[in-house]
Amino acid sequence: MAGLAFIVLCTLIALAGYWVLPDNSPNANNSVVQLQKEPPGFDATILRLPPSSASRQVVANQDNIFTTWWRGRELRYQEVPVSGYRIVGDSVVIEPYRNHSALPDQPRRYALAALTGKDGSAENQKQVIDSEIITKRTYWLGTDKSGRDELSRLLLGTRISLGIGLVAVLISLALGMLVGAVAGYVGGWVDSVLMGVMTVVWSIPGIMLVIAISLALDSKGVWTSFVAVGLTMWVDVARVVRGQMLSLREKTFVEAGRVLGLPQSRLIWRHLLPNMTGPLIVLATSNFAAAILLEAGLSFLGLGVQPPAPSWGLMVNEGFQLIGTQAGLWLTLLPGTAISLLVLSFNLLGNGLRDAYDPKTPIAG
Repeated sequence: MAGLAFIVLCTLIALAGYWVLPDNSPNANNSVVQLQKEPPGFDATILRLPPSSASRQVVANQDNIFTTWWRGRELRYQEVPVSGYRIVGDSVVIEPYRNHSALPDQPRRYALAALTGKDGSAENQKQVIDSEIITKRTYWLGTDKSGRDELSRLLLGTRISLGIGLVAVLISLALGMLVGAVAGYVGGWVDSVLMGVMTVVWSIPGIMLVIAISLALDSKGVWTSFVAVGLTMWVDVARVVRGQMLSLREKTFVEAGRVLGLPQSRLIWRHLLPNMTGPLIVLATSNFAAAILLEAGLSFLGLGVQPPAPSWGLMVNEGFQLIGTQAGLWLTLLPGTAISLLVLSFNLLGNGLRDAYDPKTPIAG
């Protein structure tokens, strides 16, 4: 139940997408270079500079709730971190932010009217500055080496990981059920040929097969990873379906269907495959976890999801490059923990479903 609860939580986060992210820019890729490699819980004061007219028009064209959910929202402002500010007459004096590696910089002065873009008294413009132009932001999980919000990228990564798992499971179920059902029900030379194909595919390491498919498609990216991972996991399903089909095809209800003249396709899809629901559900949860782990490994090697997409495996690689620094610890640990918890949750769920569908299995402890 704990595994199921964590999976449901990750699913809700993935479905909500950009709506729940602190940084809802496309791919959570709002990079503030002055804030790179800041620790978790870091607070920053941000100055929002007015956008250009072209940028304002782009944002206006994309500013609707469904576009935001699917692709995020383009930045409305140019964001500059500051150490402090004070209002002097009709101007704002900004103290530039200095992190541990920044060189000293001189204060900058901006006219109130230029920042607010509004006419009015100085007092009204000061209120706009305090409430809209100068904002406070907390980076709960710190920032990465590019100054991006680690929490936003970690949450958005659930969409890619669960998407990879879902597509891989659907492809493996569709292809594996088709091949396994035909091999088990027809038998003979057809079974021998299909078993030979399954044995060849089974003998190739999954990650090598995914690399070969990616090279054959001559493409890298999210959708290529979806398809490639799915095409490597159908053999498990096919072998289970074939074994179940061999045991079920001699049952009395199948003989009755043959006597009644039911076509073989109906016997397979309407009567035999529904009797394999339990084993297939357990296998699907196991394949879900394996697909997430395989995608993370590919992205870590640079062969899966490509930057700036926030894949957990890619985030582990970015943190690994900083091993030996203080930031490298949490930038590696956070996405690594997310991968471990999600894979463990699917394995726990699979064990629970196995016990539920097979009451004869002894329960440990």
